[in-house]
Amino acid sequence: MILTIADLKIKYHHFSDIQGKIHREIKDGKYIQLIRGLYETNKETPGYYLASYIYGPSYLSFDYALYYYGLIPEKVTTYTSATFNKRKTKSYHNDFGHYVYQDVPKKAYPYELKTIEEYGYVYHIATKEKALCDKLYTVKPVHSMKQFIHLLFEDLRIDQDVFNTLDKEKIKMLCHKYHSTNLKFLYKLVKEKTYANH
Repeated sequence: MILTIADLKIKYHHFSDIQGKIHREIKDGKYIQLIRGLYETNKETPGYYLASYIYGPSYLSFDYALYYYGLIPEKVTTYTSATFNKRKTKSYHNDFGHYVYQDVPKKAYPYELKTIEEYGYVYHIATKEKALCDKLYTVKPVHSMKQFIHLLFEDLRIDQDVFNTLDKEKIKMLCHKYHSTNLKFLYKLVKEKTYANH
């Protein structure tokens, strides 16, 4: 369960030294600090449940979501999330893991998100298509379709079989939400299916 410092102050309002009581409970491990003023009570809580609470508005995307959906082979242990209008990357580390938050365009932000509730926690995650678009937006632009295909399947190691299952209409809709050379190549790729013989 996630609790704020305000929740704890209410819980211990009958103590003469409220802050001291809270400090002792934290020190004893009853409450685990996520960030200043925000605590988790269960040390077994999966880290991805907590990402949207630590900094927001945000949703899980980029490498973590690509791994989550099986689009990339490497296990990703950093919880990567998308934000908008924050203007700089934010990073947090706590007992549950490492959390990184990075901007995507405000115009693109609200599309193709899933809100999932599990065991009383609510977390937000990009769809497969959105996670790929977000990732491509953040990497250095390429200058040809040949370079783009190499970027997609060699550098980013996107699984081509999973890529082939993506909803191409969703991708084409999303590509227009980013001012990005890479997304223009992605639009052309799914429209022309020029990756089929890669």
